[in-house]
Amino acid sequence: MKKLLCTLLALSMLLGLAACGGPAPAEGPSADPAPAVSTPAQPEDGSASFTDSVGRTVEVPAEITSVAVSGPLAQMVLFALCPDKLVGIADEWDASAEQYLATEYYNLPLLGQLYGGKGELNLETLLGSGAQVVIDVGEPKDTIVEDLDALQEQTGIPFVHISADMQSYPQAYRMLGDLLGMKTEAEALATYCEKIYSRTETIGSGAEKANVLYVTGDMGQNVIAKGSYHAEILDMLTNNLAQVDEPSSKGTGNEVSMEQILTWNPDVVIFAPESIYATVKDDAAWQSVTAIKNGAYYEVPFGPYNWMGFPPSVQRYLGMVWLSKLLYPDATADYDLFADVQEYYKLFYHCDITRAQYDALVANSIGK
Repeated sequence: MKKLLCTLLALSMLLGLAACGGPAPAEGPSADPAPAVSTPAQPEDGSASFTDSVGRTVEVPAEITSVAVSGPLAQMVLFALCPDKLVGIADEWDASAEQYLATEYYNLPLLGQLYGGKGELNLETLLGSGAQVVIDVGEPKDTIVEDLDALQEQTGIPFVHISADMQSYPQAYRMLGDLLGMKTEAEALATYCEKIYSRTETIGSGAEKANVLYVTGDMGQNVIAKGSYHAEILDMLTNNLAQVDEPSSKGTGNEVSMEQILTWNPDVVIFAPESIYATVKDDAAWQSVTAIKNGAYYEVPFGPYNWMGFPPSVQRYLGMVWLSKLLYPDATADYDLFADVQEYYKLFYHCDITRAQYDALVANSIGK
C-alpha cells in the first residue's frame, strides 16, 4: 500500500505541475513527455451519499454509468450486475472465458488490482478510464478504511467497499443495486444466491456427510483446510478431513505430507483444476487411498473460473450446485444440474450455455 500511495502522490504532483503550466519532469533532453492523464468523470446532475459496508459515507454521482473494480472478486460480482458499466477489469479473463463472454466484455482494458494479485492497480489507466466510482468487494482488510480514504483523496474518485461472503452476497447485491440504480437486476441475483445457499444448507444438514479432502497443487499435497475462507462450501456439505492448526487464507491451501493424506484416508477426493487428477490412479503413493481405489475422485469444473473458488467469489454458488449433486444425488439433491448451471451462466455471465459446453465443463466432475 505504501508503494501504491507513493505512486499516487507522484501522479498528483504531476497533475499539479501540468495545471500550473510547469514542464513535466524529464531525465534528459531526449526524454519523452509524460502521458496525458484525464480527470475522472464528474456528475452532471448532482451527487448522493452512500454508506458502504465499513461505515464510510461517500459522495457519489447520483447516476453512475462507469464503474471500476478493485480486484478479481469485485470483477466477478460486478460483471454479473453491470457489465455495460465496467470501464475495465482487474485481472485478465482466463482463455476459456472467450467462449462464454461477448467480445466487448472479453476485451475490456486491464486496470490491475488494489491488493496483491498479479498486477498493481494502474493509476494512469484508472484516471483515464472515466470511472465515476471504484468498488471493492469481499472480506474487508484490517486497513480498508485508511486505504480507501487515502486513495479517494489522492485520485478524486469515490472508493466504496461492499463486504460479502457466501451467506451475505444477497445483501451485497442489494447494496450494489441501491448504489448503481439497478435494484431490479440486483434483486434477481440476490434471489438466486438466497435460493442456492438455502438449498445447500438444507442438503448439508440433512445428509450423512461424506469424508472428503479437497486437494490442490502439482503433487496434490495441499489441502483446503476446515475453517478456512476457501472451505466454506466444503464445510457446509462434507466432513472436511483436512484439520490443521493454522488454516491458510490462500487459495493454494495448506501443504501436508502424503503420510497425512494416507492417515486421513478420505472416501472422496476433490482435485483442483490443473492438479494431478489425470494421473493420480497410476501414482503409487495414491493407490492405497480409499477414494482412489474406489474411483471416488473428481476434478472441480473450470470455466471461466474454478467453481469452488480461487478467487473465492460468486462462482462458488456453482460449486454448491455441483458438489451437492455429486455427493448426494438421490436423497436430497434431486434437481437438474444442467438446468441450474444454465441459470447461473445466464444470470452471472450473460451467456446461454449449450449442452455441449456443459458436458465439457463436467467431463471429469460427475461419475466415471
